[in-house]
Amino acid sequence: MKEVTKFGKTVEEAIAEALRELKTTKDQVKIDVVEEPKKGFLGLGSKPAVVTVKVDKDPVESARTFLEEVTLKMGVPVAIKEIRDDRDVIFQLSGEKIAILIGKRGSTLNALQYLTNVTANRHSDEHVHFIVDAENYRSRRRETLERLAQRNGQRVRETGREVALDPMPSMERKIVHLALKNEEGIQTYSDGSEPNRRVIIAPE
Repeated sequence: MKEVTKFGKTVEEAIAEALRELKTTKDQVKIDVVEEPKKGFLGLGSKPAVVTVKVDKDPVESARTFLEEVTLKMGVPVAIKEIRDDRDVIFQLSGEKIAILIGKRGSTLNALQYLTNVTANRHSDEHVHFIVDAENYRSRRRETLERLAQRNGQRVRETGREVALDPMPSMERKIVHLALKNEEGIQTYSDGSEPNRRVIIAPE
């Protein structure tokens, strides 16, 4: 939870300054007016307003709210099922036109997941890792990547030549690396810069 104390000529001015520093809005904070402003006599002895503003938004609630709002603006309202897995929170999305939220090779879904993590953890002291899925796309994609890894691993063994896979996000590259980790005669490594970083499968 983040907290700031601010001074101002008025309570409203002090609150506005605190909100600017925290980069948030009034509905996401708790406000404690420590001291009301005092004008003093002939300008002497005047005191500013003092307020303490705390960001008090549960990251899981923030993540759910963000997903509900952004999917609605995209014209794809969804039902969200929340699953807790150790330190991860998985949001399983379902609804009509779900393919729009997945995008080509999961590109839209990956972008939603990234933005959800950034938005929800912005004011949280305890980082929560969010996984955004849509009708089990993640598990289907994992199976596809594992088959892709095995097929190209066999190709490298047979030809002795390395194979460069298409660029993919880090979590998908990790699946490929793990799928071939214990395979004899081949090795894998990542090459390039984001967002064009890719897995290379090469002879060992």
